[in-house]
Amino acid sequence: MTDPVPDPGADLALYVHWPYCSRICPYCDFNVVRDRGRTAEQAGLVAAILDDLQAQADLTRPRRLASIFFGGGTPSLMDPAAVEAVIDRARVLFPPEGDIEISLEANPTDAEADRFAALAAAGVNRLSMGVQALDDAALALLGRNHSADEARRAVAVAARAFPRLSIDLIYARPGQSVAAWTAELEEALGLGFEHISPYQLTIEPGTAFGRAFRRGTLVPPDEDLAAALYETTQTVLERAGFEAYEVSNHARGVAARSAHNLHVWRGGDYLGVGPGAHGRLTLDGTRTATVARRAIADYAGGVAAGTPWSERIALSPLEAAEERVLLGLRTVEGAALADLKALGRSPERAPLADLAVDGFLAIAGDRVAATARGRPVLDGVLKALLA
Repeated sequence: MTDPVPDPGADLALYVHWPYCSRICPYCDFNVVRDRGRTAEQAGLVAAILDDLQAQADLTRPRRLASIFFGGGTPSLMDPAAVEAVIDRARVLFPPEGDIEISLEANPTDAEADRFAALAAAGVNRLSMGVQALDDAALALLGRNHSADEARRAVAVAARAFPRLSIDLIYARPGQSVAAWTAELEEALGLGFEHISPYQLTIEPGTAFGRAFRRGTLVPPDEDLAAALYETTQTVLERAGFEAYEVSNHARGVAARSAHNLHVWRGGDYLGVGPGAHGRLTLDGTRTATVARRAIADYAGGVAAGTPWSERIALSPLEAAEERVLLGLRTVEGAALADLKALGRSPERAPLADLAVDGFLAIAGDRVAATARGRPVLDGVLKALLA
């Protein structure tokens, strides 16, 4: 926390939302649709994304490209030629300085692993793979369409194809024990990735899991067990040399951290293109939140009409400062004390002073960061800090 935190400056990151999935997972509340039989629609969406990039560039240039992140959905289902077209257009519109991180999310099915070499040739240099579990029963519960063996094979293929590799795992699953999670994590560590995002299962209201939870047919771990699983995650990964540089992201060394996510967490500007994509742009000197139209046809039609956004909200200086605090406190870098002072929070007065005395936050120099005690209960800390 005492090292200088890089300023994202005027650089601009790009988030590309690809909404198609081969199946919809029961825990997912993202803006996704089934992939089947949509070839013409997908070609039209690629054209709309390219046009949207051009239109947003006309609003924001001249800017330098910081990173690209293809999320979804399942962007590894994209035609690699379409991925390459988006990358090439972004590089032309926002010429980067040197090499930049270009990430793409993938699932570890054998069919998708067969596309990894083509995606790497298209320009992707970091793969984020949704392994989610290394247990077949757990994968079935999570609605995944790959097996544990497929995941192991896909990680091996990805490690050869991409310079940077991250995996996602989900814990606090129904019926999961600390011993089973420890063994699963330790097995995963032998797969050879440098970055891991372990997420605690969240039951979202509008999902199949949300409905099962209301019926009582899905019972997640209780609060004490969930806390024990969290602590196990930290202990096992730290012992293996992974630093929790953000609440749900662990990297083996500074170079393995996600440059794109850090740009966002540091308050940098980023374009969001694709159905439902969020963005944060400085327009006419004002930090502006954008949200693209969610439905694919509405998005494509909106791009053609020059109105791709369903929301364009100018943030006040206080709203922008609060957002930077919310994001910054998720990371080991913490938030700028100046942003907290802008919100009327002083190290000498409650609630900031009390949270520091109680060991939930640490103040050092011009930064405030959550401590090891504060991070597991960060939502409560933020509520107390910003109420």
